[in-house]
Amino acid sequence: MGLFRAARGAVGGVMADQWKDFFYCEAIPADILVTKGQRRVDARSANRKGTDNIIVSGSVIAVADGQAMIIVDQGQIVEFCAEPGEFVYDDSTEPSIFNGPLGEGVINTFRNIGKRFTFGGQPGKDQRVYYFNLKEITENKYGTPSPIPFRVVDNNIGLDIDISIRCNGKYSYKITDPLLFYTNVSGNVAQDYNRAQLDGQLKSELLGKLQPAFARISAMGIRYSALPGHTTDIADALNTLLSERWSALRGISIASFSVKSISALPEDEQMLKELQRNAVMRNADMAGATLVSAQADAMRSAAENTGGAMMGFMGMNAAAGAGANASNFFQMAQQQQAQQPAAPAPAPSAAAGGWNCTCGATNTGRFCQECGTAQPAPPPPADAWACSCGTQNTGRFCQECGTGRPVSANWNCTCGAENTGRFCMECGTPRA
Repeated sequence: MGLFRAARGAVGGVMADQWKDFFYCEAIPADILVTKGQRRVDARSANRKGTDNIIVSGSVIAVADGQAMIIVDQGQIVEFCAEPGEFVYDDSTEPSIFNGPLGEGVINTFRNIGKRFTFGGQPGKDQRVYYFNLKEITENKYGTPSPIPFRVVDNNIGLDIDISIRCNGKYSYKITDPLLFYTNVSGNVAQDYNRAQLDGQLKSELLGKLQPAFARISAMGIRYSALPGHTTDIADALNTLLSERWSALRGISIASFSVKSISALPEDEQMLKELQRNAVMRNADMAGATLVSAQADAMRSAAENTGGAMMGFMGMNAAAGAGANASNFFQMAQQQQAQQPAAPAPAPSAAAGGWNCTCGATNTGRFCQECGTAQPAPPPPADAWACSCGTQNTGRFCQECGTGRPVSANWNCTCGAENTGRFCMECGTPRA
């Protein structure tokens, strides 16, 4: 009976698995990361007794936008597709008489019956189709359970101090490498892999890297109150810090990062305000102006003094006698401005009337101030002519000996023509 049952199961199973299958995936919900492909079977389908986890050769697998598909044969990934469209699986180890030549299909079918007979009539293999959600996985909330350090750097006042801040917001991530995600995270799931199985771990790792990410942002001189405007920089810093765990191990990366609210501890906020206020007082003008404002308030308070205005003004005089005088600060500011070194005069340049020596120095005098070389003579004009006495001239007579300019000498007209006579042969302009 056992052999007969195995033979009947092998024949019936192989014959039921001759139909080609059509695998598809409906719109993947936002909380599902991986789902198993479904074989389409409706009221008009004759393929109702096919074996689960068997993909017949020639089966069609549909892939939609925002999805990726893998085929797992005997626990090993054999096919991968991330482009929307139709995928035909022709390399299956399950033959079909409806795929390829009929004779070859019949022979392979009988061989498959023999293989299943040895397994008691059941197929000795497992083949599955999995779909991955490649869309952005949003609405992942985070919040710092305890204050985290943040370095505040203000080069204007020489401030470099660590404070504690709290923040909360949301982030999103995407599956960027489905093969890594299947191998190291989801594995051979029966139906779906839900984001709830992973979000807790991701949130814990993200909060662990939030402090070093903020350290990179603070090194750029960004204040903690300006962090909501630099969410892209924070996301880049987190991807860099989490690349080993998220990208290289799980095949996922942060898509976006938002900061809903951020605040420093009250004592740290008060300390920063005092330090910034005190730094402003290093300017004597600002200190004097602050003292003038304080004295004006004191005068108003003195006039309202219940013990008499004279008592209030006596206190003001005592403060002035102790050196609290605004004029002293204003005089100090003027002295500081007078003691500041004057801006150096601009170095001479050739464009400003100077000349460049062969040693590289720029000069304005006749001799180089570095090597003593004399200033080179300027090049003669284009219409210059040399007299027999050796003098360079531009007029009709030599400025040294009075000799007239040779008529036979070539000269260039203003129009660009070269001439030998007294008039230009092109435009008729007389020779100068």
